[in-house]
Amino acid sequence: MRAIFLDTETGGLDSTRHPLLEIAFVIVDLLTHQTLATYSSLVKPLEIDWIKCDKEALKINGFKHSEFSEAPPLDVVKTQILEIFENLNIHRKNSVFICQNPSFDRAFFAKIIPTPIQEAHKWPYHWLDLASMYWAIKLKKGQKPWDNGLSKDKIALDLGLGCEKAPHRAMRGVEHLKECFDKLFSN
Repeated sequence: MRAIFLDTETGGLDSTRHPLLEIAFVIVDLLTHQTLATYSSLVKPLEIDWIKCDKEALKINGFKHSEFSEAPPLDVVKTQILEIFENLNIHRKNSVFICQNPSFDRAFFAKIIPTPIQEAHKWPYHWLDLASMYWAIKLKKGQKPWDNGLSKDKIALDLGLGCEKAPHRAMRGVEHLKECFDKLFSN
């Protein structure tokens, strides 16, 4: 089984309004722990979309408009992801996505690879989240996960790890997510 650890950085919380600014993922074979692929890219927003960015979101990820002058457009990122997934034979029978907030990341991922294309390739429709895994393990141990909180940073601190470094960037988010996942399942 393969895990696609994925994170996005965006210009806000509303996938119908705000642009996707960055995507990163690491694909890992969960049996061998071998990293099969690593991908990270900015996504050049259209000017009309950049002006829709929420200023609070840009404070969190620290992006400035000038950083996107050489960024690839959405179509290039789409082609690169399609090639990686095809080369690795990513399929819902052999892979799952793992995110901190899959409902958020999945909506923005669909801006790159629309759902009908994902379905045509039979890509995973299981988007698992770290918080639910943490919740289940804590409950199984007789602990109250709600006492700690469910943000990735709160989970990391509870696991004896540090917080994600600021500003938030997609690959930092993926690496931190994977670090939390590995620690959660090593105990």
